[in-house]
Amino acid sequence: MKLRVLIEPDEDGQYVATCPTLPGCVSQGRTRLEARTNIVDAIKGYLASLAKHGEPVPPPITEEVVEVDA
Repeated sequence: MKLRVLIEPDEDGQYVATCPTLPGCVSQGRTRLEARTNIVDAIKGYLASLAKHGEPVPPPITEEVVEVDA
């Protein structure tokens, strides 16, 4: 399964990783790589919890790129 994740630096120099398809699925790390590794673990846990409770995986978020004149 492929899911989109966002990894952004925070004000403390840490990196915060989120998975928009899975509300509340957030992790962090000292580096981008660590944040990526940690969000993968968080996603696995999130999906395991959904399965345990018999809940479906949310559908992927549809996104589009738009062009804006600046």
